[in-house]
Amino acid sequence: MTAGLSVGAPLLIAENAFPTHRGIASSIYNCGWYIGAIVAAWATFGTRNMEGDVSWQIPSGLMALLPLMTVPALLMMDESPRWLVSKDRADEARANLARTHCGGDVNHPLVSFEMVEIEETLKAEKEANETTSWADLWATPGNRHRLWICASLGIFAQWSGNGVVSYYLAIILESVGITSVTDQTLISACLQIWNLIWSVAAAVCVDKVGRKALFMSSGIIMLVSYIIVTGLSGSFDATKHGPTGLAVVPFLFICFLGYDLALTPLVISYPVEIWPYQLRARGLATCQMVSLAAIFFNTFINPIALDAIQWKYYFVFVVILVAMLFSAWFTYPETRGRTLETIAWLFDKEQANVGIVLAEDKLEGTEMHIEDPSPEESHNEKGARV
Repeated sequence: MTAGLSVGAPLLIAENAFPTHRGIASSIYNCGWYIGAIVAAWATFGTRNMEGDVSWQIPSGLMALLPLMTVPALLMMDESPRWLVSKDRADEARANLARTHCGGDVNHPLVSFEMVEIEETLKAEKEANETTSWADLWATPGNRHRLWICASLGIFAQWSGNGVVSYYLAIILESVGITSVTDQTLISACLQIWNLIWSVAAAVCVDKVGRKALFMSSGIIMLVSYIIVTGLSGSFDATKHGPTGLAVVPFLFICFLGYDLALTPLVISYPVEIWPYQLRARGLATCQMVSLAAIFFNTFINPIALDAIQWKYYFVFVVILVAMLFSAWFTYPETRGRTLETIAWLFDKEQANVGIVLAEDKLEGTEMHIEDPSPEESHNEKGARV
């Protein structure tokens, strides 16, 4: 229940991040999941031979330490400038942007541009909708498009086969002849390190490669590797040939490589950036609710299916991965290189409530540089007008 309260964290990251770093900052957020997974997996590996309750108490206790470490940081976080503007606290919002984007210079052109853009966009959104509700998520064609993305992404994040591997890895390994507890926990622990490396690498490259390219690469790699895993599992089931079963392991790692390219970093950051401010929290919450519903399904159905039809159950995820590729290609627009406000044009076209045009008009002739957030350089270098 308390984990649900953290839905505001990625919103805060995206709305506070420097414009050219928003994609990386919000994408790397979800990669932190693997830090906890690494601690849990290696603690489980280290306590695997201990007798009594201590074998699970130590890993569980270590899990409580990580959230406690974040408490001091909560006291130092800046509030979202968009939230401050929405509460008529523009001076605080300007000071926030200056401190985090321009080394404290409240009169810097970039701060002025961002303030006008935020103020005018929120004003336009408020004029268009005096109040907002959950029904607004499907009230317009643009919002229905966004809602489809959030719902489908929540499903793909849990039904692309990762749920089976993550939660029932021991059953999968046993089905291909790897029955040693030591081997199973070691493979699980190494898999978490592998996941962290690739998810962070993808998050860092999100603005260079683009969201759509990551989604497509992710789907293709998972689809191919899952087909191979299905074939090898079926072959081992028929022949009980040891090397065939062992060959499944590297392809499980490759499958998770594909998952980490998009579904780890973008399952949070992509829904955050496609919704307008007034609906951003509800949009992300919808994606999370669909994802949790899919996890609920997995919890009850996956073990039954694995026990009943074993490796043949993998064909279900092959079909879902094909659906993911079609959805990403045809319905997931590229958002690279856009601010949170201008992304609205991709969905709402002429109906978008975007303040950037007025911001440009008000700041006509102003020079600014947003490629490098260094406070020292932001005062000295000149760049193209945004």
